[in-house]
Amino acid sequence: MHSSIFTNYPLISSIVAFLIAQSIKFFTTWYKERRWDLKQFVASGGMPSSHTSTVTALTASVGFQDGFGGPLFATAVVLALIVMYDATGVRLQAGRQAEVLNQIVYELPAEHPLAESRPLRELLGHTPPQVFAGGLLGILTAVIGHLITGANS
Repeated sequence: MHSSIFTNYPLISSIVAFLIAQSIKFFTTWYKERRWDLKQFVASGGMPSSHTSTVTALTASVGFQDGFGGPLFATAVVLALIVMYDATGVRLQAGRQAEVLNQIVYELPAEHPLAESRPLRELLGHTPPQVFAGGLLGILTAVIGHLITGANS
């Protein structure tokens, strides 16, 4: 069977899940703030987790295509768990530290050398509900892709 990157079901599923998650963030920002913010298409953090939706779509797609008992699926599961742990752990804490550091810099006297420094990005990680929503989105995307393509080995 001839296969191409353009018919690679796990890859396409992952990209579609990522694009849907980022689009949700874009439209949510418009709904809440009544302004269009194109940065939301590439921003990290927020609801739902696009990183999680991407890796769960990949994992589920690999399972549907190659089976849930093989080493490729196991590898995808481990990758997904690492990404989700990082999103709710390291990156979330880094964002919270950035908030504190930005507040400290904001309160510095104007003559302090750091007073004019650019603020750190605060929205880096995800809360558990954001990761959960991203996971559901990724799995749903893979299931729909599987039903549409009839993808299987």
